[in-house]
Amino acid sequence: MNNSERTRKLLIMHYQQYPHLQIQDVFKYVYQSTFGCAHFLPPLDVIEESIRKELDECTGEGDTPIDVLDGEYSRVPLSYLCSGLNVSTFAKIFVASAQSSACDVEKLEAKLAVARQLVHKKALPFPEAEFEKAIMAWKSDGYPAVHHSKEFCKFYSPHYRVIANKYVQFLPLFAKIDSLTDNKSAVVAIEGGSASGKTTLCEMLRDIYGCTALHMDDFFLRPEQRTKERFAEVGGNVDRERFLEEVLIPLSKGEPINYRRYDCSNGVVLPGIEILPQKLTVVEGAYSMHPEIAGFYDLSVFLDITPELQKSRIEKRNTKELALRFFNEWIPLEKTYFDVMSVKKRCDICFSVSQ
Repeated sequence: MNNSERTRKLLIMHYQQYPHLQIQDVFKYVYQSTFGCAHFLPPLDVIEESIRKELDECTGEGDTPIDVLDGEYSRVPLSYLCSGLNVSTFAKIFVASAQSSACDVEKLEAKLAVARQLVHKKALPFPEAEFEKAIMAWKSDGYPAVHHSKEFCKFYSPHYRVIANKYVQFLPLFAKIDSLTDNKSAVVAIEGGSASGKTTLCEMLRDIYGCTALHMDDFFLRPEQRTKERFAEVGGNVDRERFLEEVLIPLSKGEPINYRRYDCSNGVVLPGIEILPQKLTVVEGAYSMHPEIAGFYDLSVFLDITPELQKSRIEKRNTKELALRFFNEWIPLEKTYFDVMSVKKRCDICFSVSQ
């Protein structure tokens, strides 16, 4: 399905879902689909207060679905906050979504062209002349953000925020973390195969929560550990013993971590960096859910990537020689570990990675 076909399909679905929408509501949909929430934002505390106020007005709308837009954004109803996600986290995600927005007028005008065709074919219920006049007026103003029409507000009482889809898919995880860290600290593990997005998700959580982010890649086997017997061991190609002693055990006691990274280029363990315990610590990397260390986590996540996408990402990120090492060495080892130790099944949450 090309972009125009997708826009056509979603605009028709939007009209079917909201039959009382007006021309300006179509413009708002097109604007949000293209730009997300890319407009002036007040300070975070003001955003939080605004969300709390609106949330009081939309009590009882717990079943309102997430409204997927024609682009990289969705309308997430404030009622989603009833799932455990707190206002502060939701507001930070909203701000982060706005910061990642990009203004592309050509995309907006391409979507408007599709809307024009739908009006012409009477698939949208507006007079052509009126719709065209409204488009020209909006364009002359520079396509500013628009409000919902009075009719739309009367019939549908919209209470939502536009969130980037890269955050939307992980909202259940954010809600779980908020519930976990309400009264105590928590350690979260992110597992999954190569190129599944573990580091990206870890960075996302760090951006929203300001948490400690730790990486299993910093605990490669030291040269003296790389024996035939070690590599024959399922899940044996990471220094889980050092990770347990230097990271997980101190964390479990609320003590500072002496974090020593392994330097692959020189084959040595670097001097330690003291990391103080925080409310949330995220550990990302394959082998983080090895049975010998899995009991130290409060929550575990598995990112399940399709083989086709994994192959595509690895080839795009690496030289041909390095990619072959992934395919011939590291991925088979990961797969054996996942299968033999039932890693995906043991994780608390699983997300499918398909794009």
